[in-house]
Amino acid sequence: MIENSPYVTIGELVRLTGMRYSTLKFYTEEGMLEFEQAEENLTRRYKRVDTIQRIHYIKTLRAEGKTVPQIKDILSQTK
Repeated sequence: MIENSPYVTIGELVRLTGMRYSTLKFYTEEGMLEFEQAEENLTRRYKRVDTIQRIHYIKTLRAEGKTVPQIKDILSQTK
């Protein structure tokens, strides 16, 4: 069901990507992951496909030794 939904929560992203909740929350707060906020319950919803691809790209950049500021700069150039 989740794999077919266009949007997922941060908890679902944890399960789908294997990343820690705190890491994904940090990336969100740093503006590295875009989200939409549902007004009725203030839940952050992430575009499933785009966000998973972006997380994998961030993982690749981290594996290459890039710092968070460097990654933020790279991501801002690819928008």
